[in-house]
Amino acid sequence: MPKRQGTGSGVAQPRGIDRDVNALVEGLLQDLAFVQEVKQKTFAYKRAAEAVFELERPLGELLGKDGRLSKIAGIGPSTTRVILEVLATGGSETVERAVAASGKSVDVQRRRDLRAHFLSRAAVRQVLEDPLQEGPTPGDYRGDMQMHSAWSDGRPSLAEIAAAGIALGWSRAAVTDHSHGLKIARGMTMDQAQAQHAAIDTLNATYDGTFRLIKGVEANIGVDGDLDLSADEAALFELVLAAPHSQLRLQTDQTPRMLRAVRNPRVRVLGHPRGRISATRAGIVADWDAVFDAAAAERVAVEIDGDPARQDLDYTLATRALSAGCLFALDSDAHTTDQFVYVETALAHARLAKIPAERIVNCWPTERLLAWLADRRSA
Repeated sequence: MPKRQGTGSGVAQPRGIDRDVNALVEGLLQDLAFVQEVKQKTFAYKRAAEAVFELERPLGELLGKDGRLSKIAGIGPSTTRVILEVLATGGSETVERAVAASGKSVDVQRRRDLRAHFLSRAAVRQVLEDPLQEGPTPGDYRGDMQMHSAWSDGRPSLAEIAAAGIALGWSRAAVTDHSHGLKIARGMTMDQAQAQHAAIDTLNATYDGTFRLIKGVEANIGVDGDLDLSADEAALFELVLAAPHSQLRLQTDQTPRMLRAVRNPRVRVLGHPRGRISATRAGIVADWDAVFDAAAAERVAVEIDGDPARQDLDYTLATRALSAGCLFALDSDAHTTDQFVYVETALAHARLAKIPAERIVNCWPTERLLAWLADRRSA
C-alpha cells in the first residue's frame, strides 16, 4: 500500500484494496493544514481532510464525465483543486509547492511517514465488500471487546450499550472503562467498578441470556510493565485489557515493558499495542515479534483497534502476529454507540492480514469466550 503522500512506499498492496485515494487526499489536506499560518485556514483544511477520510465512496466514483467533482459537504474550491490534481496525476503540485514554501518539509515528511497503513472509510468498505477477500466477515462477529461508557470517559449508559449491541445482532459486549490509575480518562475507583458490576448484573438478568455485558476494564500499562491494578483488584473483572498510555513517543526500546504486561496472569487482551496515532506518533518501539511470541505462548489476544486515528495493530503487523500464532481481538474502542462502526475498520485490517475467524475471540461462541477469559489454557 503506498504511503499517503502520493509517492508510494514500495510495499506491495494486499488483495482487497485498490489505491486508497481518499487516504492519500486526506493526508495531503492535513499537510496543507499543517503549513498554514492562518488558524482559520488550518481548521478549514483539517475539516476537509476529515470529510474526505470519512467518505463512504472513493473520490474517483464522485468524478463526473464532465470532469467535475460531485458536491461534498465540507469541501470547498481549494480542496477540490487538490482532489482533482490527485485523481489526474497521483499527487498534488498545489500541496508540494505550499510545503516547499513553508520551510517545514522535514516535519511534513515525518508526519507522512506516520500515516502509513491507515485505511480510509471507503477503503474499509471496499475490503469488507470484496467477496474474494479472505478473513472474517461482519457475520462472524459476535461482540466488541473494548468500549467506554459514562462510568469513565465515554458517553453511553450501560443500557444504551446493550441496546446498540442488540441492534447490531451481537450476543455480548465487554465494557472496558479505564482503571483508577488513568486519572486523565476519569478512571474508575474500585468502589465505582463494583457499583458498575452490580448494574451489569441487573442488565444481564433482564436480557436473560439473549445478550450479555462482560465486566471488563482497560488497565494502564506503566513504564515498568506493571498494571495500575493489583492482582486482587484485577481479579474482580472478567476481562482485563491492558494498554499503554505513556512514553509513546520515545525512540528507546520498550520490549521488556510489553513482555511484562503480556506475561501478567490477569491480562487477556493487549490493547492498541503500539499506542500510535496517525501523523502524530509512531507509538512504542519494541521487538514486536518477541512480544507476539510471548502473547501466543500466554494465549493473550493482541488487539486490532478500529478507531480510525489508531488502527493499531495495522494489517502489516497483524500478519506477523498471525505467523507467531497469536489470538486476536477486533474492537471499536468506542466512546459513543455511533462509534461501534469502528469495528469494521478492525475487521478490514484482519481481512487484509488473512486472519481466520477461528483465531479471533470476538467470533467465538460466548461460552468459549467466557471459558478463555476464566482460564487461558482452555482456548
